[in-house]
Amino acid sequence: MSTTPQHPPLLAALKALLRPLVRLLVARGVTLAGMVAALKELYVEVAVRDFRLGERAPSDSRVSLLTGVHRKDVRAIRDQARPVSLPRGGGLGATVVGRWLGDPAFAGADGRPAALSRARFDALVAGVSTDMRPRTVLDELLRLGLVAWDEAVDELRLLADAYVPGDPAAEESLRFFRDNLRDHLAAATANLLAGPGERRFLERAVFYNRLRPEDLDQLEQEARTLGLAALRHLNSLALERQQAARGMPDATERFRFGLFFFREAAPDEAQPDPAGEP
Repeated sequence: MSTTPQHPPLLAALKALLRPLVRLLVARGVTLAGMVAALKELYVEVAVRDFRLGERAPSDSRVSLLTGVHRKDVRAIRDQARPVSLPRGGGLGATVVGRWLGDPAFAGADGRPAALSRARFDALVAGVSTDMRPRTVLDELLRLGLVAWDEAVDELRLLADAYVPGDPAAEESLRFFRDNLRDHLAAATANLLAGPGERRFLERAVFYNRLRPEDLDQLEQEARTLGLAALRHLNSLALERQQAARGMPDATERFRFGLFFFREAAPDEAQPDPAGEP
């Protein structure tokens, strides 16, 4: 059997892509054996869901051929009847903050999120979901420092431009990690697989090196200002469209728009000076 790697450029790109993830796995005590077992399941899931021949589910032999997973392992994995991994929507806290940020009904004269009485906050939560008591949601937002409550004057103020989970190790933080990176990677992958003339997703970046730390401080702050303004605008527009489409049979699609800023000290030879990518 040949030991020559298949598609060396792709595998080299994947090694660079997976380096931060492997760092996280090692830091959290996930071994290679555990990761390989998860990858086997994922290979089988993807082959079954995305590589059908017409409407017919692929046979175990075909899945084994496509993935390289042994047919006995394919059968064992399929016998577990695990659901295919699909992205889920955000949590209730994130949805409440998003509605507060984007719904004109909860905005002040300046267009910014207004201070709310407890009664109006309860109405905001009830408009999102009736499955959880508004006080429970409020307590969590207070714990995270996203809301300030002046009980003396019955006033709740939103302190943040976005919902950010408090504990980086918590399940909710991992959910945002999973969903944000999953959709970014899905968009980039779809663009690589797109044929001539097929629609491509928005996926752009600006990148420079050989900058001083104080330059990066300024650029990072500017990125935060511009990025949060874009997120607030798109949040308001999406909320408006969602409310207008409520009950329509074709209102079945979702989207995610994100942004990030990363900086590190890098050797001069790491990459040539780019012209930037708009």
